[in-house]
Order: sequence, then structure tokens, then C-alpha cells
Amino acid sequence: MKMFLVMVISIITVSVLITFSTIRMSNNLFMETFSITNTKVLNQIKQQFESYSYSVAYTTMNVQDNGTIKRLLNKEDLNSLEEYKTYYAITEQMERIYSDSPDQTNMIVLGKNGRLFNMRYNYWPVTADELLHHPITDRLNEKPNQILYQYIPSSDITHGRNMIVASKALTERSTGDVYGYVFIPIHERDVQAIYEGFTNDGNSVVIMNGDGDVVSSNQKQWIGERAPNLLAAASREASGPVKYEDVTALDKEYMMMAESLPALDMYIVNLIDQEVVIDNLIDTKELVLISVGIVILAVGVVFIISRRMTQSLSRLVGQISNMAKHDFRKPVDESGGYEARELGAAFNYMLNELQDHVDILLKTQRQARKSELEALQHQINPHFLYNTLTSVKFMVKDGKKEAAFDTIDALIPLLQNALGNVDETITVEQEAANIDHYILINQMRYGDRIKVSTLISPDCLHYHLPKLVIQPFLENAFFHAFTEKKRGYIQILIAQRENRLVCEVVDTGDGMRVDTFNEKKEKRNLFSGIGIRNVHDRIQLLFGEEYGVEISSELKKGTKVKIILPLIEENPKNRTISKDNTNLGKS
Repeated sequence: MKMFLVMVISIITVSVLITFSTIRMSNNLFMETFSITNTKVLNQIKQQFESYSYSVAYTTMNVQDNGTIKRLLNKEDLNSLEEYKTYYAITEQMERIYSDSPDQTNMIVLGKNGRLFNMRYNYWPVTADELLHHPITDRLNEKPNQILYQYIPSSDITHGRNMIVASKALTERSTGDVYGYVFIPIHERDVQAIYEGFTNDGNSVVIMNGDGDVVSSNQKQWIGERAPNLLAAASREASGPVKYEDVTALDKEYMMMAESLPALDMYIVNLIDQEVVIDNLIDTKELVLISVGIVILAVGVVFIISRRMTQSLSRLVGQISNMAKHDFRKPVDESGGYEARELGAAFNYMLNELQDHVDILLKTQRQARKSELEALQHQINPHFLYNTLTSVKFMVKDGKKEAAFDTIDALIPLLQNALGNVDETITVEQEAANIDHYILINQMRYGDRIKVSTLISPDCLHYHLPKLVIQPFLENAFFHAFTEKKRGYIQILIAQRENRLVCEVVDTGDGMRVDTFNEKKEKRNLFSGIGIRNVHDRIQLLFGEEYGVEISSELKKGTKVKIILPLIEENPKNRTISKDNTNLGKS
């Protein structure tokens, strides 16, 4: 298996490294070639825009220098005939000038007197009043000596179209006063035609103005978006030689190249989605599938060869696994190759030795467990006897001989019960009798100031329980629960609950701090006597951790002890324990 894993890991590692190295080298080569190509493309697009800018500048100069247009835009109060002649004259002049305008554009001349001359009314059917009060005209008044390229997003004035308007204020050379305006609008779709042939999937072009607004793009959803991050990156790129830079803009990461159009106050930005472009260039899926196919083929060959070499060993491993699950005593077959036979013989010898050791160990553990239970039992008995004899001593000292005799008569059956076999159990009915004897012994000393009542469910009388599991808690209640309080009650309850035998000792005494049995480390104030701790340990040794003792107590209100036992219906040597997997919660 180790040889097989080493071969598999080596083959997979080599295949993965070669695949990724090939992809990386292809990516690097592609990006270098792609950047060179796109640099040339950007220069071509820039030249076309510069040519357009030159045509716009030439056209606006012709309009500015045309005296006929100037006179007609400055005349006021014309009659119908004069207005007709004016319209004819200015149209003739504009047609001459318009022949030199860029293709796919319109030319509009507007005078401050409200006269508007539109060469292609269908291209942009705008009125003189709309233009005179539009922000693009306000900006012309602010910068009358500049040609401004202004973006107008889709609106009522553009009839639902995005436009870029090249505009120039017409001014008196002597005074600088503005007497009119010339507008050369171009639809965004016509701008897109300039660069559309250079775009494809993953390779996009964005035209943005100096405010960071996307005024044109082959990606329709970007038009009108404001991208300050892209503007900042474009201004950095345009200030030096053309190179590409990684940038995050328009909700995605791109490789970016940019060129500046200072005459238009715009930037040409080339955004390259590397994932899309490389996926179109390199079929990564096919490359990975070929590598996976080679790995699977190589692994299959290695597996067949190694399997033939280790088949006998695998069979031996299978026998050992089945033996561990089903029959630990069954030896393995000593067959197969030399190594498998030697291993089988050695394993069978070890198995025999191990079985002998297990038998000895089990016997030792049973003896140790019985000795531990006896030690716990003997720890309880002297403690109980000591407390009882102390009570008898005080009775004799006080001259209560008859009470002392009655106490000793009650003590004798209790000692007979305690000095039996550690594995023996007694019935609930017998335990009730022992409790009565014990109550008698203690009431001889305490009198009636501590009253005791016993409530035992009749359906529990035949069940068995270990000796001396209730007595230590009753003793603890008598001796320690009423230190501050001088009077109170002790109640003993035995009943069947949820397939468990539950014994409770409840007192109305001083109460105490109680820490849970479930924690393994020692806690102070857990119990006041060693016998109580031993009862819990003894129950868990006999029946498991789901049984034991639980204590709840509240200062100055009393203590409640719950003893949880299985339902034992027969004698200790051949008893049946009725139990389920349900744990009883603490009261």
C-alpha cells in the first residue's frame, strides 16, 4: 500500500505540475502577445478619434470665419421675405461647410437670437429653446474659446439616445461676445462603429470623459456608469508609455490599457477579461481531462501490478480483520507466498500466547473487582457502627438503659444484614425493615424533634437492591442536616420511574452546597461522610455510569438525595436487570 500510494502521489504531482506549468506559460505568452496587439489597436482607435477631432475643429473654424452665417445670426426683426432669403443663404453656406464634416454626424448652428439651422433634423430633432437652455450651452458660455466634447445621456431631448456633442461658441473677434453656437452631435452607436471591429468576448473598449462617465462602450450596460477607479487608473496609464495594469472596476477585475484623447478630454480604455479571453484561447477543461486520463491510466497499471504482488498479504489482512470482528480465537490460514505463510504462522503463535494472557488478565480483573467492592463495603460498615455505638454510649451515660437495649436489638439485624456476601442484594421489603430499625436507633437519641416518614410503592417490594445504599444518606440527614435547625422532617420515598428503581431521601434541614457527581475532580462540600461517596462508586461499579446518586440542595431549605438503580427482579447469582438507555434527569 505504501509503494502504491508513493507511486500514485508521484504521478498525480507530476501531472498537476506539468498541467499548471503549461497553463501558466501559455497565459504569460498570450498576455505578452495580446498586450502588444492591443497597443497597436489602441493607437489605431486613437488615430481615428484624432482624425475626427481634426475634422470637428476644421468645421467649427469654417463656421466661425463665415461672414454670411455671422450676419444672419446677428440680424433681428426680419420680414418673411428676408427671413426666407436668410434661411436660403445660411443653408447654402452650411451645406458647403458640412461637406467637410465627419461622416455619420450632424451640424447645428444656433444664434443667440433664437435662429436654429439643423442640417439633419431627423438625426437630432431639437428645438432652439431646448438648446439655449441646456447645460451644454451654459458650459459653452463659460468656455467660449474651446471646443467642448460633451456627453448627453439618454433623455427626452435626445429622444432616448446617448449622444456626444462637439460644440463651440461663436464669438466676435474684436469684443469676444458670443453671438451663436455650433453643435456637431454624434450618436453613441456611431462612435462605437469606430472601434467595434477591434472588440470581442472578453476584450472591451470604453470611452470615458474627464468626469469618469462612460460615454461609449461595446458593453451596453456600462454606458452612463460613473467609474472613478477606472478614471484614476486610466489617467495614470495615459501619462506614460502604453502598458497593461490590473484594475478593479465596474464590479470586476480586468487587465487595463489606456490612451488619452486630450483634445476631446476623453480616454480610450481597453479592458481585458483574462478568464474569458484565455478560456477562448486555451481549452483548460480539455487539458485537465487529458491529464486526469493519464493519471487514471497510470494509477490503474500501478494498482494491478502492486495488487498481484500483495494479493496473498491482502488476503491475510482480510482474515485478521474478520477474526477481530467475529471470532478472536480462530487462527488464520497459513497459505500464499513465503512472506504470507511466515506471517500467518507468527500471527497464530502470537494469538495463542495472547489468548492465554487474556484469560489470566480477565481472571485477575474479576478478583480485583470483587476485592474493590468488598473494600467499599467494609468502609461503609465501620462508619455506620461507629455512629451507632456513639449513640448507645450517650444513652447509657444518660441512664437510658432500656432505650440502649432497644437500640442494640435494632442494631443486631442491621449488622447481620451488613456482614453478608458483598455480591448479595436484598429486596425492597427487607430494606424497608432495615430502615425502620435504623430510624428506631436514631430516634432513641434525637427523640421526636426529627420526624421520619416512609413511603414505598407496593409494586417495588419484590425488587432487589444492593445492601446499605439508603442507610448512609439517612445517617447523613440525622447527623448533619439539622445543625442549625433543631427540628425538621426526613422523608424516604421508593418507587419505580421510567424503568428505574428510584430511592429518595429528602430532609428539611440546613441544606448545603452541592457539586455534581459527573465532574471527576474532587469538590469541597460534596458529602459530609465517606460512606456516601462510596455508595455512589459502588453503584457505578456494579451497574454502570448511567446509575448512581444525585444530590440537590438549597441552603436553609433542605437536601434531596436521589439514588437511581436498575430493576433487579431475581437473586444476585442469577438476576435479571431490566434497563433501557434513558438517563434520568436531576430533580
